[in-house]
Amino acid sequence: MTAQGSLGCLASPRGKESWPLVNEMEADMQPVRATLAGLILALLVPVAALAADAKGDGKGEPQGDVKAAYAAWDTAFNQRDAKTLASAYVANARVLPPTHEAATGPAEIEKFFAGVIGSGVSNHRLELLDSGGSGQMVWAAARWSAEAKGSDGAVKKVGGFATHAFERSGNRLRLRLHTFN
Repeated sequence: MTAQGSLGCLASPRGKESWPLVNEMEADMQPVRATLAGLILALLVPVAALAADAKGDGKGEPQGDVKAAYAAWDTAFNQRDAKTLASAYVANARVLPPTHEAATGPAEIEKFFAGVIGSGVSNHRLELLDSGGSGQMVWAAARWSAEAKGSDGAVKKVGGFATHAFERSGNRLRLRLHTFN
C-alpha cells in the first residue's frame, strides 16, 4: 500500500479514486492554503517596512531626526542654557537621573539642568547608539560624555548611557522621557 496525496494515510489500496471525500477535502483546502499564504505575506510586508524605518538611513526618520535633536540638546547644554534645554521636553516629560530625584515638566527639568550646569559640567556630547519607532513615538539609546569638576577642582571626563523616548511635535522631536546613568 502506498501513501497518496497529502492525506495518504487515508488512501485506499485501490488508489485515490475510491475515496471521493478525501479528494474533495484536498480540493477544498487549496483556497484555504492560498488565503493563508496571502495573509502571512500581508502581515510580513508592513513588519519589514517598519523594521527598515526603525533603523533609518541617517537622512530621514527616525535616526536623522534623533541626531538633529541630540545636536540641538548638546548645543543648548554647552551654551549653559537650561531654559532652551527645558524647551526640548514635552509638558509632562520626566527626567530620571542617577540621583533618583525625578524632574517632571519643563520647570523642574530646567531647574535640574541649571544645577548640573552650575556644578561645572561642560562639553556634553550625545552619541547615538540605536534608534527606532514609527509615527509619533521614537526611542533612542546613546552614550553620553562630558567634563566635570571633581571635588579637588580638577576637570575629569565623565559619561555613561542614556535612553530617550521622543514624541513628534511638528517637524521636530521633543523628549517625553530621559533617563541616564
